[in-house]
Amino acid sequence: MIRLDREGDLWVVTIDRPEKANSLTEDMLERLAGIAEDARDARALVLTGAGKVFSAGADLDAAKAGLAVSPLWERLSGALARHRGLTICALNGTVAGGAMGMFLACDLRISVPGARIFYPVMKLGFLPQPSDPARLAALAGPSRAKLILMGGAKATVEEALTWGLIDRIVEGDLLAAARDLATDTLAATPDHAAGIKALIR
Repeated sequence: MIRLDREGDLWVVTIDRPEKANSLTEDMLERLAGIAEDARDARALVLTGAGKVFSAGADLDAAKAGLAVSPLWERLSGALARHRGLTICALNGTVAGGAMGMFLACDLRISVPGARIFYPVMKLGFLPQPSDPARLAALAGPSRAKLILMGGAKATVEEALTWGLIDRIVEGDLLAAARDLATDTLAATPDHAAGIKALIR
């Protein structure tokens, strides 16, 4: 249910459970975290989903069994945030709940039109993962972070583009756009890419 395609130094990871809105089980989350950690030698890493939803977050049964508060979410987002190359979240559709962590931890966020972004932790009675609120606030601002986390707002990607939460909306081939964004990083040495990334931080 997690597909990995290695295209040389570009790794493309696809969440492939479209019949369940790409909701994540513990095994899927473990696999995603493992790939993010193993991808340290990849110069670029793209995350996307199959079907019309990027990910609805935790599988409901798994969430009730404890996945909603699992350290695996933070392990995944931490591995993405530490990656030395370029990480791109390519939203093929809506992102929600715990899946927001990997979305927020990537360097770039692109999306098809019409997708939505929401994180219903207030409604569901959970706290967000520890690093997610600060990353959300850094991108969209503190008030908009509260709008999403406390106000339950479901932002469209068109709205999120004006906030800085989405970097580009892609009308055509989403993965082709992601590959295009990775071109210069793939052509550079890993140390060069890591050096530029460190300066931005």
